[in-house]
Amino acid sequence: MLQEKTKAPDFTLPDKDGNMVSLSDFLGKKVVLYFYPRDNTPGCTRQACAFAASYERFKEKDVVVIGISKDSTASHQKFADKHNLPFILLSDVETNVIQSYDVWKEKKLYGKVSMGVVRSTYIIDENGFIEKAMEKVKPDTNASDILEYLG
Repeated sequence: MLQEKTKAPDFTLPDKDGNMVSLSDFLGKKVVLYFYPRDNTPGCTRQACAFAASYERFKEKDVVVIGISKDSTASHQKFADKHNLPFILLSDVETNVIQSYDVWKEKKLYGKVSMGVVRSTYIIDENGFIEKAMEKVKPDTNASDILEYLG
């Protein structure tokens, strides 16, 4: 996990529509950057739907919500359409950004060890610094925990 009060690594990735989006595009705004393992899996769907349900509250606070996984832009498009996700989903197929944010880790499932995304969230301040780093977040409460933190 990257440390709080450090500069958030800038990046440019394609969104679900193929448009290139950079973190630096949002300087001057607070950004919730959440990393999740995979589109359309139970936990990731619950997490995304919780962000969607709270999206208006994030907008009222002028906070940008960005979800990143290693799924393709086509997968993100289907995921967003199926669940009416109003926020930005970015595709990091090569896992370069996922690795630069230190959320690509060894995971164990049923005794099998593999590499994957650890569900994590960063709150990045208006100047591009990590304000809060949250590791191993819970899909059902991640969005509400962030809103509570933001006040």
